[in-house]
Amino acid sequence: MTLQKAQIHQKLHFKNNYLGIGIVCAGLLSAPAYAASPAKIKQAAEGAKHPYLNTLKDLVNIESGSKDLAGVNQMAQLTAARLKAAGADVSILPANDMYRMDDTPEKVGPMVKAVLKGKGKSKIMLIAHMDTVYQKGQLKDQPFKIDGNKVYGLGILDDKQGVAAIIHTLDLLKKLNYNDYGTITVMMNSDEEISSPGSRKLITETAQDQDIVLSFENGGKDGSVRLATSGIGAAYLDIKGRGSHAGVKPEAGVNALTELAHQIGQMQDLSNPQTGLKLNWTVAAAGKTRNVIPDTASAQADARALRVEDFDAVEKKLQERIKNKKLADSQVSVKFEVRRPPLAANDAAIQLAQRAQSIYKNELNLPMTVLTIASGGGTDAAFAGLKSKAAVVEGMGLSGEGAHSTDAEFILADSIVPRLYLAARLIIEASQ
Repeated sequence: MTLQKAQIHQKLHFKNNYLGIGIVCAGLLSAPAYAASPAKIKQAAEGAKHPYLNTLKDLVNIESGSKDLAGVNQMAQLTAARLKAAGADVSILPANDMYRMDDTPEKVGPMVKAVLKGKGKSKIMLIAHMDTVYQKGQLKDQPFKIDGNKVYGLGILDDKQGVAAIIHTLDLLKKLNYNDYGTITVMMNSDEEISSPGSRKLITETAQDQDIVLSFENGGKDGSVRLATSGIGAAYLDIKGRGSHAGVKPEAGVNALTELAHQIGQMQDLSNPQTGLKLNWTVAAAGKTRNVIPDTASAQADARALRVEDFDAVEKKLQERIKNKKLADSQVSVKFEVRRPPLAANDAAIQLAQRAQSIYKNELNLPMTVLTIASGGGTDAAFAGLKSKAAVVEGMGLSGEGAHSTDAEFILADSIVPRLYLAARLIIEASQ
């Protein structure tokens, strides 16, 4: 799922007192005794660049649109094999517990779950998604190719670079003989681009007892990370009336379009700028023939929120408003669905982001922006943070542009080594 970059870059102010925020993130801010030195980690990351590109080429060459079950299953098999080679215990899990939304297909692809067990106590979760927005057959128009610092390919930025980054981060730790973590749990799903109907529950449940969750959506062109995303919801308004001849006997009908106009008119004030809640009616349909009173009408609304409770409140208001009808004989119903919950930055995430900034600045001489204000998009990181106190950081993937584009999606090759280095460093420090 692509994210719009926030336009406001907020300076972070961090607390000096870290008590009560969590042993793992507090440890990140102390001077660690490295089990693997930064120099060795960097050397290993540099050695992983070409293998990473080879893996990425293999992933891009599999077309894996969300509804292409053959494609996403092929992706799952390859991903599982690579994670197993990196030392993980791997399972391919079918999507058996579906949250059905308006556009949810009958079946979705599997999840790949991989677990590495170390000798420490830290619990770390890494997530990415294997599906893309593209239709089968489009790969020929956007094949894998390297052009200088840009590496092109269908779905390469969103999110095959993230899948490859997790595989090679684990492989890097294996080559360093590092296993001082408690567990590293990898979750990769096949339905992120259609709002994760079959994987959201397992992501939420798995994240509940984690210390850190790193999500490998792309870091934008500037390598930023995100600590907050908007929740995404949708409302569906349906009207049933009664058809009749518009010229001969219109009074015999019940005009569903008239009722729809009334309902939308009385639902124009549900947004709340103070809390960040937005509800906008964006799609409507009624009638098929000019001289027939329409017997059905429908509308859809896009909703965004920064708090889960705002979605609950707006759903309640929608149900209350439809009771006020213009045409007594019309039938009005409304359905609300939470496509993604919001992700809010907590203290642990802010501290982890501070450490990531420090690593980038002091060890790689690179800038990193931390976005703490939610923009319009949403990711699976929000499901991970829904019932967890973990430090959740989004945007751990590579830099690039053109997500969801038909001819210009690319990653920047010079972000491979820094991102692999950063992921490994954070895992190692969190496990001290």
